[in-house]
Amino acid sequence: MPDGSPSLSLTLHQAIGEIPPAEWDACAGVGNPFVSHAFLSVAEDSGSATARTGWLPQHAVLRDAEGRVAAVAPMYAKTHSYGEYVFDWGWAEAFERAGGRYYPKLQVASPFSPVPGPRLLVRDVPKRVLAGALVRACEDLSLSSVHATFCTEDDFSALGQAGWLQRLGTQFHWQNAGYADFDAFLAALNARKRKTIRRERREAQGCGLEFVTLRGGEIGRAEWDAFYAFYMATSDRKWGSAYLTRRFFTLLGQRLGDAVVLMMARSGREWVAGALNLLGSEALYGRNWGCRGDWPFLHFELCYYRAIEFAIAAGLPRVEAGAQGEHKIQRGYLPKPTFSAHWIAHAGLRRAVAGFLEQERMEKRVQMEELAAFSPFRKEEEAR
Repeated sequence: MPDGSPSLSLTLHQAIGEIPPAEWDACAGVGNPFVSHAFLSVAEDSGSATARTGWLPQHAVLRDAEGRVAAVAPMYAKTHSYGEYVFDWGWAEAFERAGGRYYPKLQVASPFSPVPGPRLLVRDVPKRVLAGALVRACEDLSLSSVHATFCTEDDFSALGQAGWLQRLGTQFHWQNAGYADFDAFLAALNARKRKTIRRERREAQGCGLEFVTLRGGEIGRAEWDAFYAFYMATSDRKWGSAYLTRRFFTLLGQRLGDAVVLMMARSGREWVAGALNLLGSEALYGRNWGCRGDWPFLHFELCYYRAIEFAIAAGLPRVEAGAQGEHKIQRGYLPKPTFSAHWIAHAGLRRAVAGFLEQERMEKRVQMEELAAFSPFRKEEEAR
């Protein structure tokens, strides 16, 4: 499948296993685990991201005339919009009411992961070349659209310049200002918020629970069994169905090693709560959480405060605690923009979505400014 250049060709692969890990990771880099060959293989080999679940792999590989891999993109043909966290249900409904066929569509993403990171994984070519190749793949397959979700700002800019529609979202991230320890972070907050966090931690830690942080090979079958039960209970409450299989977590621990950080709490010999994180070169990424029982402020302790402690000890620049959650602001996680880009084949739908996104971008910018006003940091700290 040519990309328009006589020296480059694009192939699509229905399994990440068709692509040698070294070739993929040479483009993906080592900074973000969610686009690594290992993570994508876990999603597929566990039965989580497969054609059966509506995630048919169509991983894009751009090769030069000698057959060397110049760029790749994690891509899927989707028969629904579940597990993406950038919602386009309204676009699909409007198009299908008008007689169009929105699904299947192409999704350039890390499955089930609202984690910002690179999506145009290039080594020897400009990003605009890969962007153009993805559009041509969409056209050749006669699909409605191709979407790059939770991409970097650099990807966002390149895709916008290539004519893709641009969309803004919001997440809440904690930034490390070189704190020596958790108390140094607290000292940067205003007195009322500092007092609140100390009270929340005191109550969470005063319940008689034992807190344990496990990594890679330290996580055994019993821990994964317990965490999977937490994950299923949370999925049932929030979405009604689970995206990830039990095997996903076993393979995650095996293939990503010490990049897997599992923060658990137990009462006696029984695990009662857990928070799953993945470690990148620049951030700790919070992913899934679950709990059995009712423990005051346990969610904040495991998901936010212990993540901050871990990041400070590891010298990480930030913690990204996942999607949604304005309550995170009061705990030091401030609003940050997230980016996605969308190429839509049908001219009428493209015009309608473009108008919607223009208005939405303005609203998102205003919303982030308003949310930032609730920052818990002392004014002199924010001025630095």
